[in-house]
Amino acid sequence: MEYVKDVVWRRKMSVRDLVEALGSVGFQATELHKAAKIMVKMKSEGAKVILTFTSNMGTSGLRGLFAQLVKLGLVDVLITTAGALEEDVMKALGERFYIHRFSADDIELHELGMNRVGNVLISNDSYARFEAFITRLIEEIYPSKRSLTVSEFLREVGLRLNDENSFLYQAARREVPVFCPAITDGALGFHLFMARERHPDFGVDVVGDFGRMILTLSQEDRKGVIALGGGVSKHHAILMTLLSGGADYAIYITTSTQFSGSMSGATTSEAKSWGKIKDDSDSVTVIGDATILFPLVAFYAIEELVERGLLKVS
Repeated sequence: MEYVKDVVWRRKMSVRDLVEALGSVGFQATELHKAAKIMVKMKSEGAKVILTFTSNMGTSGLRGLFAQLVKLGLVDVLITTAGALEEDVMKALGERFYIHRFSADDIELHELGMNRVGNVLISNDSYARFEAFITRLIEEIYPSKRSLTVSEFLREVGLRLNDENSFLYQAARREVPVFCPAITDGALGFHLFMARERHPDFGVDVVGDFGRMILTLSQEDRKGVIALGGGVSKHHAILMTLLSGGADYAIYITTSTQFSGSMSGATTSEAKSWGKIKDDSDSVTVIGDATILFPLVAFYAIEELVERGLLKVS
């Protein structure tokens, strides 16, 4: 039996020190500490790690951390949504998103050509420049690649970016597949539709990519899932693990609760009823904002793995 301990600031306290201290605070602080420990265990025991995140995570400043985790070899598969891809490309092209307010005048923002995601704004001009980039890219690859899977298409996108903080850039150079099962759920889907209008034999193959997803993992692999938020990304990740025997490790971070029956609020415990996570897995659900919690988990894992000599950071 452990006891609650008070957390206090200390001079030269590291992120790892803070997360260790949170382990004895109770409530979600203790669950956060478990998540950090599990992320370390995933990598130290050689698991294949799937990182899933929703569109708003790409909108936020977490996108550079996702790219860093790919670069450091801490994740092996990415699954996300169209919005996160679009915003990764926009930022790689030099677009800036603005910090604003949750209580904004949205009618005024619409008239100004600004789109609000929580307290972050994205301009219509950024979408226009994104459209120009994607249209040019499709015209460039069309003569040689008229049909390709979604992940193959996203690799082509990543190879044409020049930004180390882009997860598409890092994934393309390290053979980390980026899956987006709902590729049409955003501006990108519209641009792909318009490309097919220009070239009826051009298309991206979602079903072909699904086959690649489920064959990425085997029964013999140790498998880990880190799911930030829910939705289609999270569900495809645990579907992958279901078809290969269940996940050995799982970390869910979400603001949703289980009581609506939604995928976003479904806990790691609920996933065990489906066989998506093994009964004896190391797993935890942390309730809270991933923009605050996930950097703590990831920084702890990086510091701990470096300390153990299991990760080299230049």
